[in-house]
Amino acid sequence: MRADPAVQLRLLDLQELDTKLGQLAHRRGGVTQIAELAELDRRAAELRDRQVAVRTAVSDLEREQAKADADVEQVRKRIARDRAMLDAGSVASARQLGDLQHEIDSLTKRVAALEDAELEVMEKLEDAQARAVAVAAEVDRLSEERAEAERARDAAFADVDAEAERVGAERARVVADIPADLLGLYDRIRADSGIGAAALHRGRCQGCQLTLTPADIGRIRGEAPDAVVRCEECRRILVRTAESGL
Repeated sequence: MRADPAVQLRLLDLQELDTKLGQLAHRRGGVTQIAELAELDRRAAELRDRQVAVRTAVSDLEREQAKADADVEQVRKRIARDRAMLDAGSVASARQLGDLQHEIDSLTKRVAALEDAELEVMEKLEDAQARAVAVAAEVDRLSEERAEAERARDAAFADVDAEAERVGAERARVVADIPADLLGLYDRIRADSGIGAAALHRGRCQGCQLTLTPADIGRIRGEAPDAVVRCEECRRILVRTAESGL
């Protein structure tokens, strides 16, 4: 393959721009907020699990309290009915009066026990509700923290993307100066190794950083100025310059 020496020099400009684009892509992928957002998402998943658990506990305790309230109310109604019978004087026999009074006493003790259980459920419910409020507040704080991290990430992305756009536009101008066959070779090599073209500087390939043998130097020295030569070691395009040492 042959190409004007000036065109071959443009490959070095192209490689420099591609290196910058690679660095920008690496910089974009290394924005600190990416890892921060991943950690926030992990914490958010844990919070969602905690929120589901505490909401379930609140719901269960609300049903338990409703049942306890209903049980207390039912026994109180029986006590009220029995007392109404006593007050009305509708029970004539002493035995029935005794049985009724005994039932009222038993029901009164039952109410006290039910009220204790009811109070215990209420305390558990209040505690669960407090935990639900705390988790909800933590969810809100985490959401705000994530939004702030997203804004910082997007700002960092915008800076990198603006620079990448500028470099990309400059790359397009350089590409326009390079023939399709030479550009295709460069792109294929770069796809494999990351570097498609390197300068030959004082007998050393700037791609693999190896010093060429005297035989390779002699071979390249004998090539026509427009010949496209490659490093025997790394197979990258070797661009000859005034400082190649030939």
